[in-house]
Amino acid sequence: MDNYEIAEKLEKILDLKYEPVAVKVIKKGEKIPEGFNEPDKNIRHCQSIMRARKGESFVIPAEKHACVVGASSLGLVPIPDKVKEGEFHSNLGMFDCSDAAANMICQRSEIEEESTIATVVGPLKNFKIDPDVVILVDLPETLYWLIPAATFFEGGRQAFSTAAFQATCVDSTIIPMLTGNMNMSLGCYGCRRSTDIKNEEMIAGIPYKNLEIMIEALEKIHEGPMQKARQK
Repeated sequence: MDNYEIAEKLEKILDLKYEPVAVKVIKKGEKIPEGFNEPDKNIRHCQSIMRARKGESFVIPAEKHACVVGASSLGLVPIPDKVKEGEFHSNLGMFDCSDAAANMICQRSEIEEESTIATVVGPLKNFKIDPDVVILVDLPETLYWLIPAATFFEGGRQAFSTAAFQATCVDSTIIPMLTGNMNMSLGCYGCRRSTDIKNEEMIAGIPYKNLEIMIEALEKIHEGPMQKARQK
């Protein structure tokens, strides 16, 4: 399947509210793909995701990333001392002390510092390259069906990692990239303050390489269990 077909199947089977969003992290030495424009103003990774789900596409070099917390986790810039030591997040009133905030940063998944040069973000159906991750933003009931799809052939359970911050950069982009497994997030302080994500929406990040087999499972689930559960 090409990316257009994958996106179409996801939208139809899950009845998605928004476009599936493709994310490619460009490493040093790699060429930036053609056909993407830089945003007019600096933009956060979470903002690029939320705008891409409504049809926009971007290539965002390191200097155009507005959030140093997200940019540092994505390997684009060094982590600022105030972030690493917990002062930045502690000052937001989300932690009892800077040590607690620093512990969150210490435990986050991240790409090697300054090993990347840009992120490319846009609707999956328009991507002519293979992204690293595909991100869905939708209602919990909609994203729930990704769990039986992920466990359909081999069973088991799904374990998700999240925190009070970095729902799109760490939880939905980096963790799926580094682990090869889907991850989900309820959203975070930053994306809920800086984007138009709705109170009732959450986020899932899926490694691109897993999508075809997940769609195969979704197609098997769709006409039976999914329809029965959705009958109200």
